[in-house]
Amino acid sequence: MGKQIWKPGNMVYPVPAVMVTVADEARGANIITVAWTGTTCTNPPMAYISVRKERYSHGLLKKTGEFVINLTTEELAYATDFCGVRSGRQVDKFGEMKLTPIPAQSVSAPLILESPVNIECKVRQVQELGSHDMFLAEVTAVHADEQYLDETGRFDLSRAHPIVYCHGEYYGLGRKLGTFGYSVRKKKGTAKRRSAAGGRSAGKRG
Repeated sequence: MGKQIWKPGNMVYPVPAVMVTVADEARGANIITVAWTGTTCTNPPMAYISVRKERYSHGLLKKTGEFVINLTTEELAYATDFCGVRSGRQVDKFGEMKLTPIPAQSVSAPLILESPVNIECKVRQVQELGSHDMFLAEVTAVHADEQYLDETGRFDLSRAHPIVYCHGEYYGLGRKLGTFGYSVRKKKGTAKRRSAAGGRSAGKRG
């Protein structure tokens, strides 16, 4: 099988599908669904979102310099899509989707209660790229829903059934394939088996 050559485009998939909340005193709170988002730095913790200039939330972001990234789940898939195709100019998305706004710790934008993780962000730089502006922000607080903590107190996002976006479609995540570093991590008993095998080989050579 050969490979086709396509024109340049965004084909880095899948990507997160998140609901971003923004707010100002005059126009209140709004939700925008964003797929162009991700982590940019560990220390300080930083993330970004890229938003089209014509979107209603773009002006709110430029004015306030604050937003919250709210992770989404299979249960929130319908609301995630709705908040991406309807404009906050005409629709109260919190009301229409029966989502619950709750106060954030460090920003004016509200959290979405139903989201398993809420990431508060303050914009440090706006990069004009073309169709989109990238809002590079510092993470100032993270909220994790306690119902997704396992027996050891570790946050287990898989329990929330997160979703991703891929070329116009939403998908739930499948089974876990491994954990970070599993390709080089020694399996239990491997060292012992190798030691025993080495001993037997040495005996044969002797």
